[in-house]
Amino acid sequence: MRLPRLRKTQPDLPGDVAATLELGRGERVLAHAVDDATGATVVATTWALCVVAPDAAAVSLRRPWHVVDAGVWQHETFLLTVTFVDGTRPVQWTLRDQQTLLPETLRERVQASVVLAQRLSVGERRMARVAIRKDFRTGELVSQTVLGRGVRASDVIVQEQVAHALAELEDQVGITR
Repeated sequence: MRLPRLRKTQPDLPGDVAATLELGRGERVLAHAVDDATGATVVATTWALCVVAPDAAAVSLRRPWHVVDAGVWQHETFLLTVTFVDGTRPVQWTLRDQQTLLPETLRERVQASVVLAQRLSVGERRMARVAIRKDFRTGELVSQTVLGRGVRASDVIVQEQVAHALAELEDQVGITR
């Protein structure tokens, strides 16, 4: 019995872009798109979010999924905005008139990297998040803290709450300090 062919959802990644990525053993491309503003190719692999320069000469961004905090897709403007756990400047790409699964893939990879997470109230209208996330390349579990707006890492009460919550999550997954 012959299985039906799956319909292709987007064009293949150009060969020069694929070569520039230098994918690791076991890493593969899941989705990609070309930024309308710069011509750079945005690529989601099994391990990371990458950006290859328009001339395919270099990888200008390569961030593992466990350091990607979130992605927001604005359908009206075709704008994809990505934020990072370490607070580095968000990146944006315009992906107009392209057949791509990049926004959905970004969401899936970020969610898949979260093993456990907990939101914390650290004062009036102030929030923080602690999480255990998985580095897909190594399989290592990584502890993370993301502080909301107006929350200072130097605040002793915040430090105590975060440390306690992280210790609970780490205990649940078997991470020992």
